[in-house]
Amino acid sequence: MTIIIEQLDFGVEVEQKKYAINGKENVVENEGEIEEKNVVIDVGFRVPKPNNFLVPQTNSFGQTFRDYETEGERQPGVEQVYRLSHIYQSVDFVRKMREEYSKLNRVEMSIWECCELLNEVVDESDPDLDEPQIEHLLQTAEAIRKDYPNEDWLHLTGLIHDLGKVLLLPMFGGLPQWAVVGDTNPVGCAFDESIVHHKYFAENPDYNNPAYNTKYGIYTEECGLENVLMSFGHDDYMYIVAKENKSTLPSSALFIIRYHSFYAMHKAGAYKHLMNEEDKENLKWLHIFNKYDLYSKSKVKIDVDKVKPYYLSLINKYFPEKLKW
Repeated sequence: MTIIIEQLDFGVEVEQKKYAINGKENVVENEGEIEEKNVVIDVGFRVPKPNNFLVPQTNSFGQTFRDYETEGERQPGVEQVYRLSHIYQSVDFVRKMREEYSKLNRVEMSIWECCELLNEVVDESDPDLDEPQIEHLLQTAEAIRKDYPNEDWLHLTGLIHDLGKVLLLPMFGGLPQWAVVGDTNPVGCAFDESIVHHKYFAENPDYNNPAYNTKYGIYTEECGLENVLMSFGHDDYMYIVAKENKSTLPSSALFIIRYHSFYAMHKAGAYKHLMNEEDKENLKWLHIFNKYDLYSKSKVKIDVDKVKPYYLSLINKYFPEKLKW
């Protein structure tokens, strides 16, 4: 495995914590209730209504899911991640990061090798889980596999959707949490009020810029999300990795990878004016995926040795042996 280690200069001075790393129509969702109808979606699969997955009412800390206001041990740290993200994720910052990380010149390794690196990563923006990310990936993938046994591409999407969080590790530049995790949102247009901890956008340099603070900003109606700059993080990075390494996953899988943290869109219904028809079709799959991404988080561990051969077969089917990262 070839590794290039480089510490990026973000051009801003921010508060950072040091990390010690040991080297169908549509979905109806109402805080814990999701209903799915049989639909035919663009990739040609008929999606059955799953009857196995039970949506829990509380997370592993005994609180409701995605509760960003209730005081608790993790709440101050979670809010701090969002504060810094909303302040510093500007159009200029996103363009700089996409240019840098689209080079894919840091590491050459397989998908499974990347999965194993996530044993060293904890997402500090997540109020629902404090386990290493590899646990969440396997929980998500296995829950999907149980309900959709024939959609192997969706199983693999569950496994890899958060691999971009390796950006937190030194070999990827050791980015701060606010530049990697948390909900994503468009930049270059107005920040929708449904975005978590919206108040902190007031300190973003784009907030009062007339070129960027209107409904459409630098975009046009139904321009397509492919043409919209999203706040940089693990979603966009993993999308870049998959696309540039010629993955054969369907477009719905790439859409899920890139926009699974875009809760203002797929949860609150914001920014629909920027979506084209392909986006709207792919959104149906993202709605299905989101239940498993959000509600499968638990302290129950998956037997890695038991499931590894299956996921290695899927990786071999949809990805080259080694990828550039």
